[in-house]
Order: sequence, then C-alpha cells, then structure tokens
Amino acid sequence: MAKINQIFMKILVTGSAGHLGEALVRTLQQSEHTAIGLDILPSPFTSRVGSIVDRDFVRQSMQGIDVVLHTATLHKPHVLTHSFQDFIDTNISGTTNLLEEAIQAGVKTFIFTSTTSTFGDAMKPLPGGPATWITEEVTPIPKNIYGVTKIAAENLCKLFHQRYKLPCLILRTSRFFLEADDQENTRSQFADLNAKANEFLYRRVDLADIVDAHLLAMTKAKDLGFGRYIISATTPLSPADLQDLQKNAHDVVSRIYPDFAEIYARQNWAMFPNLDRVYVNERARRDLGWQPRYDFRHVLDSIKAGVDFFSPLAREVGSKVYHDRAFDKGPYPAEQGR
Repeated sequence: MAKINQIFMKILVTGSAGHLGEALVRTLQQSEHTAIGLDILPSPFTSRVGSIVDRDFVRQSMQGIDVVLHTATLHKPHVLTHSFQDFIDTNISGTTNLLEEAIQAGVKTFIFTSTTSTFGDAMKPLPGGPATWITEEVTPIPKNIYGVTKIAAENLCKLFHQRYKLPCLILRTSRFFLEADDQENTRSQFADLNAKANEFLYRRVDLADIVDAHLLAMTKAKDLGFGRYIISATTPLSPADLQDLQKNAHDVVSRIYPDFAEIYARQNWAMFPNLDRVYVNERARRDLGWQPRYDFRHVLDSIKAGVDFFSPLAREVGSKVYHDRAFDKGPYPAEQGR
C-alpha cells in the first residue's frame, strides 16, 4: 500500500459500493484516517446512502471532510441502458455538486477518477498505420456519452482549481474490472484470463495499483495543484514497436520476453493478433511517485509459479452487478465495433 500522510484526515469516497470505491474504503479502514463511503446503493463499505445528484445530501455529507475521492459515475456498461440525461445528471451535475460543496466546506483536496475511455476515437490507428501511443498530450475525441460527460467533469475540476485554487488531480484509469470482456469476439476466441493477461501489456491495471495511485495523489495534490494522469500498468512496449504491433503482436512480445511463448503455450493461450493502442503512465510515475506492481512481467512470473496474477485486493472486491437484469450476451450490452 502506498504511504499516505500521517496527519489524520476525514476522507469522503463517492461510489463506495463500486469496484474502486470499495477498494479505497477497504484500504483506508486499515489506516489512521476516517473513510466516509457514499453511494446510491447500500453496502458494507457505504456510510451514507444517497445520490450525488441530490445537492442537500451532498452538502450534509461534505461537513468536516478534508479530502474527496470521487469515483462515483455512470460508465461504459450503462451507455446502452441509460439515457443521455442520466449521464449528464450523474457525471456532470453530480460532480458540480461535489465541487461546489467541497469549496463551501473547506475541503483541501479533490481527486477525480476519470477513464482512458475519454480518448475515444483518438486511439484508433489509421488504416495500415502504427498502433497509437497514448499519453496525456493526446487530445481526447469522445465516442459516446460516457466519454463526453467524463471530459466535461474533468474540465469542471480544472475550472474549480483555476477559480478557487482547489488542488484537484484527475486519474484516468484503464481497464481493471474482473467481469467478462464486453466484446463477443474476444470472449469467443480467448479464455477470460488469457484476454486479461494480454491487456496488461497495453490497456489494463490492477485495482491495488489504482488504489495506490489515489492515495499518492492525495499527498501530492497540494504541490501539483492540477493535473491529468493515465493510470495503467507500466508497458514494456516503446514507440519503436508500434508499427509491428499492428502486424504481429506475438513476435513483438517474444522479442521483449524470451520466455513468453513457452509460458503461453503451456497454458494453451495466445496473444491478440494486433494491439491498437498503448497507454503510457510515465507522467503518473514521475509526478506521483507511483510504482505499479502488477505488470505483464508479473503476469508471466505468476503463471510460471502457478499463482493468481491479480492482487488479493482485486479478488476481495471481485465482480459487481451493473444492472438489475441479465442479458443474453455478455455482462452488459456492448457498442458494436468499440
């Protein structure tokens, strides 16, 4: 676990019934700090049940709070089951409520959990071109209401930093859920663990590492003021690999890890034929002092040792139910071609 400031703090965690919110409350409960979990759903990690869209509820919840860790959101699994207005209400209006009440309550730090999905169509390679090297310098091109509202919320955070000097850091997390892949082609061609192992090369991060990034962000926010950070496992890939990643990802990985092919063969696993993007976490490692522990090398070593490559925290939190009904195909309706 990342070291956090030993000065006692009262920390509001929104979305405490969700994956990351629960993980944060679980971790903070083992520290000297007080964690107040807030969610629309009751859970063992939720202290206050209510909606961030309810301004009075937010105001009451913000009293005495030092730090806000804002993870609550409507996200990708809800794109085809919820209206645009639902996304605007939760992701934009809810974030506005939290920011305004944080200012009124004298909150010292605001950490906003965003997503690499905000990059949207900016991640799509040109036909025949190299995979895309995704850093914070890439301008997002949101492809759905989820991305649009998360970018709007990010910009609200920036506005509140500029206007009120509220230290506010934005953490754009890549994939970390344990649920089955949303794309039917991936589910049909790759075993679930195989697909997730592959993703640690370029688009996945372990939940425990995300928690560490949030705890570090709390301690760095005052000095940094404002910043956006990609939170994804450290990739072994480089810009020199991007063209070949679109042609034969297996050969690229084999060059980097000579033991890769044999380890995968013993599992009867395969690498994806090509990788379309690579998330780069260099800025987060530099500015936050973040040192993610779960990367593709860890995956290979865990497979060799016959142990789980996910963190104990990720397994404790497990999977979540996104909807009040089941779907015929996949964990939730997926946008085609996305």
